[in-house]
Amino acid sequence: MTRTEAFAGLRCTECEEPTDADGGRCPACGGPLDPVYDLDAVDAAEVAAGAVDCLLPDAAPPSAGEGRTPLVAAEGVADEVDVDECYLKDEGRNPTGSFVDRGMTLAVGAAAARDDPEPLALAAAGDAAQSLAAYAGRADLRSYGFVPARAPTPVKAMVNVHGGEMRVAGGRYPDAVAGLDDLADYTSIQEFDTPYRHEGAKTIAHEVAADLGGPPDAVVVPVGTGELLVGVAKGFRERVDLGLADAVPDLLAVQPAGCAPVVEAHDADATAVEPTAHPDTIAGELEIPDPAGGSLALRTLDRHGGAAVAVGDADLQEGAVAATSTTGVEVGPAGGAAAAAAWERAADLDGTVVLVVPNSGFKTADVLRSHLMGQGV
Repeated sequence: MTRTEAFAGLRCTECEEPTDADGGRCPACGGPLDPVYDLDAVDAAEVAAGAVDCLLPDAAPPSAGEGRTPLVAAEGVADEVDVDECYLKDEGRNPTGSFVDRGMTLAVGAAAARDDPEPLALAAAGDAAQSLAAYAGRADLRSYGFVPARAPTPVKAMVNVHGGEMRVAGGRYPDAVAGLDDLADYTSIQEFDTPYRHEGAKTIAHEVAADLGGPPDAVVVPVGTGELLVGVAKGFRERVDLGLADAVPDLLAVQPAGCAPVVEAHDADATAVEPTAHPDTIAGELEIPDPAGGSLALRTLDRHGGAAVAVGDADLQEGAVAATSTTGVEVGPAGGAAAAAAWERAADLDGTVVLVVPNSGFKTADVLRSHLMGQGV
């Protein structure tokens, strides 16, 4: 890994101790690690303009052109929610169609710098397995993606097309995790086992603020593993630390009602999530019953006074269809959850609102088509 000038190393998010580890978890307490930077070595003017490579750990990751996705005006949603402006941050434009690419390039780049890292492996609801296969292929490394049988067919197909090995576990996401646990001698690219996946997600916040000329008033973030919320909040926080903004925008985390461990813990003022015993939602990418970043997501909401809401499957599907049909952006169930959350909490939103659309609706087109057919369309 070619370290950037500002990258100062890793620090534990639990015990807050710095570490010489090059990845993995904290050797002292097992907590997730987080990259830290010498902000004196950062050109704030460059960051203000959207050039955030200086605020990443690796100056030369195996990039496939991820990031710099468009911010698309959603006038219809703005009218429905009764806010001045609403935008969709369309992460479906990334190389494998999801925000995960932003962090995967960093995670794979860091792993490639180790001695004998192969194979790289993770368990995923879908998107992360496709992304790992793509970036491992660019780095000429072997990879394994463990996915549940219900992962979208296009995602499973592309894991193999990118050259990755795929193991399909019966059932749901926890079954994929169990399959990964049975694999010996691998480098984990699991969220929060690597400190770089959520780090890549922070670039979303920097791009949004650069495109708008400042941070929005509120950001709606779908939550699955927790890496997206944790990363986006960190990006906005860095802009405050650099003197580019006065405050982090209001954060609204959203999960499907059939699998909402972070929302339930937040509503109960808990510091840790209780796993969802019987997860059941059409939004497969958000069906993570025991998220690795659950505690960090709760801490993020608490730190910034954020809110959390659960939405039903019918509402998130309607949100996806409505946003897609009025903006041209292909919004899937996860992005639909963001739209549904904005409608649900419209009374609490004003000014400029950004909905993060985590992945492309093309991957789950059958889900949305079934929703329309159920309405007689």
